[in-house]
Amino acid sequence: MLLGMKTITITDKGQIALPKELRQGKFSNGKKIVVLAFEDKIELRPIEHINEKLLNTLLSEKSLMKDWNTKEEDKAWKKLQK
Repeated sequence: MLLGMKTITITDKGQIALPKELRQGKFSNGKKIVVLAFEDKIELRPIEHINEKLLNTLLSEKSLMKDWNTKEEDKAWKKLQK
């Protein structure tokens, strides 16, 4: 279900700001989200919507494993799972 669509700009630091109208409920202040990068799109999902099967599928992708199979990424994922 599409809740809204807005145009935003990526900063030189790679940051984005979610418009106020989209930061309600699942995307409110302090909530953890997961960024899913595809060839032609990026999805932001609340971390509680990422189930174990989907996470295992994503991690098994060869294209993602080369980037995600690092000590730094392991630490980052541990922080997200808390």
